[in-house]
Amino acid sequence: MGLRGLFCGLLLISSAPFVRADFTLDIVGGSDTATPIAVVPFGGPNLDDNPGYIINNDLKYSGVFKTVDALNFPSHPVSSNEVFYHDWTHVGSDYLVVGNTTEDALGLYEMHYELLSIHSKKRILGETLTLNASQWRDAAHQIADHIYQKITGVRGAFATRIAYVERHADASGLHYALRIADSDGHRAQTILASDASIISPSWSPDAEKIAYVSFESGRSVVYIQDLRTRARQRVAAFDGINGAPSWSPDGKTLALALSRSGNPEIWLLDLASGHYTQLTHDASINTEPCWYPDGQHLAFTSDRGGFPQIYKVSRQGGDTQRISFDGNYNASCVISPDGSKMAVVHREKGQTFQIAIQDLGSGEMSILSQSRLDRSPSFAPNGNMLVYATLHQNQGMLALISPDGRVKVLLPEQQGEAGEPAWSPFLH
Repeated sequence: MGLRGLFCGLLLISSAPFVRADFTLDIVGGSDTATPIAVVPFGGPNLDDNPGYIINNDLKYSGVFKTVDALNFPSHPVSSNEVFYHDWTHVGSDYLVVGNTTEDALGLYEMHYELLSIHSKKRILGETLTLNASQWRDAAHQIADHIYQKITGVRGAFATRIAYVERHADASGLHYALRIADSDGHRAQTILASDASIISPSWSPDAEKIAYVSFESGRSVVYIQDLRTRARQRVAAFDGINGAPSWSPDGKTLALALSRSGNPEIWLLDLASGHYTQLTHDASINTEPCWYPDGQHLAFTSDRGGFPQIYKVSRQGGDTQRISFDGNYNASCVISPDGSKMAVVHREKGQTFQIAIQDLGSGEMSILSQSRLDRSPSFAPNGNMLVYATLHQNQGMLALISPDGRVKVLLPEQQGEAGEPAWSPFLH
């Protein structure tokens, strides 16, 4: 979401919901068509959580699967050789996952798993991953991805990251940190700490860099930071507004909202040459650019019609086209990875802001979330879930939701506050 905090009360909601870091997932909705699957805890050493627990939670919170309670398991096999299919026909599961880890003399681990079809009584997938101790959770997420893809035909997105801004207060004031965690909230790492606001994180397509807005100099400045080296580059520090960075699909161009020509407009920055091109020319506020997957078009928020709505423009410039019409407020657009849908912060009336999905073919819009202050939607790279910031029982937290709205997962608070979620691209 771009320029949050800069256009409070005009284009954007005045107070951003924040959520606690180190998330504990809690599913509050589900799909009637979820596929039942049983994941047995893996045998062998457990350096972190048991790999079976990690895989079970990934599949469960995707909303696509309904995991079987371990209390109903007839046994705890660690390989297909130990599975008696007849015993498993009574637990109500279509699939069974078993696995085991072993350590070699060099301190490396082999994590072996098998995906079994209970109905056909055969193995349909099996692999052995070699890893070191630091790759424990990565391997478990990758296994969940492979299982997800094998059964659904869609690439899994569990081995991805979520960027967010953490905020906490102490006697000296407010403090902020740009952080990155696994898609399930574990292993959060601080990328940048500051006593000034950090907003609008945006991932590069190769997931190696993040662009964001920092107020550490007393005004908005856009930076790009390398996640491996932590080196960062200042890319927009003009007088006035610098914000809403959004990477083009090829990673060569950054779309920005800048007021360098006097009015907030959408600009394109060629990262190789450093050349800026003004894309919009309108006396209204134009902000929050997001790219279509084709890299040839962008959508953005503008109040040129009197209220914030979403407009489309070619990257070559020219005429703009209004593409949102339902409700009197649509902002903070993100386009789905396949280009078929657009998620927005939507308001019908009053002060209730919800996440909505618009079909870009038919124009039909569906309300997904039901809270009164939802914002900052971001698609998973496979398009099958969104992360957004919400309020639940007057408590700020992040939530995951499916594009049909049937599956919703809350990430309740535990410590610190966090907001501004952005889901990474696929990591490899």
